[in-house]
Parts: sequence; C-alpha cells; structure tokens
Amino acid sequence: MSVPVIVIPGIGNSGPLHWQSVWEKKNPDFQRVRQADWDRPVRSEWVDAIQQTAVTVRRPAVLVAHSLGCLAFAYWAVSTRLPVAGALLVAVPDPTREQFPSAATGFTPVPVQRFDFPSIVVASSDDPYGSLEYVGRCAAAWGSRLVTIGPAGHINAASGLGDWQEGFALLEELRAPPSSRAASGSSPSSGSSPRHRARD
Repeated sequence: MSVPVIVIPGIGNSGPLHWQSVWEKKNPDFQRVRQADWDRPVRSEWVDAIQQTAVTVRRPAVLVAHSLGCLAFAYWAVSTRLPVAGALLVAVPDPTREQFPSAATGFTPVPVQRFDFPSIVVASSDDPYGSLEYVGRCAAAWGSRLVTIGPAGHINAASGLGDWQEGFALLEELRAPPSSRAASGSSPSSGSSPRHRARD
C-alpha cells in the first residue's frame, strides 16, 4: 500500500497549471488541504487546516507544500503529535522580504526546530520570494536535504514546469521505504537544469 500524500498550496491556492494540481489530477488519491481563506492567510487557521486534513489519513503521510504552505507546514510540524512520513517543501518564502504578501499574518518567526522525519527542500536560484542563502538556512535548521534547480522563479505555474517530473521523483523518493532510501545513498545535491523564470 502506497504512502498517502497531502498537498499544501500557498497563498491563492494552486491553479490548474500548477504542478501540485497536475499531480493531483494524475493521482486522485492525493488530498489537498482546504483553507477557509486562500487570499488572507492567518497562520493559526492554516495550521489548523493542515491538522484537520492529516487526522483523516489513517497512516503517516508525505506532505507536499509550496511557498507559504511551507511556512504553515513548518509551524504545524513542530506542534503536531501525528506521525509524518516525510515532507517535500518547495520555494520556501522569506517572510521578512518586501515581496512577502502583506495579507499573510503570523508567519514570523519561522520555526527552526529540526524535523524528526525525512524532508527535502527545493529552491530556485532566482526566486523573488526567498534567496538561496535564506532557503539554505531553513533547510539546515530543519535537517532537510537541499536541492537547487537553477533559475525557476517561484517554482510555480509561471515557471513552465508542467508536471515537473524531477519534483515528482523527489516525492517518490520520500514515499519509498526507509531501506530503499538508505540504499540509494540520498544526499544533498543541486539540480543543474535551468527552468523558465516565474513571473510573480
């Protein structure tokens, strides 16, 4: 039986061309977190919504977050008592940047506790919402493997990734049995394939 997957979009929700939505369309068993307000995120409400979704899953899941969803996930991860199989965190935003949406409240300071489950953080070299240095610090604090994929903007629909097979391969890595991950010799790495620049 495969490991469940919970999808956590960022502000505004992920549209039909976003890789999260494409993955869901191809995998109808994936569950998306539903937020009461996608445009004016309140941290406590977003964290509660993740918990409400996670408790419906009978087995530890891999959670796949994008952008602001990564910060909500980090807050949830350090507070929940539910077991977690793993996390794929893509395009972690810096809440202290000018570009960070002013409508989002309660997302600072970013949790820096180490996760007690496998996690991978994916970063773009030209993400307007978070520098590689910032994302690297988050990955180090969380004990996550950092994967950089070159210039891909905010790694969203505007990045032209389609079904983003490289990202899905990382997800499948996290869903694999621990013995398989150990055998593959997974280690921090950097992707070298350039992507289209996002237009956020």
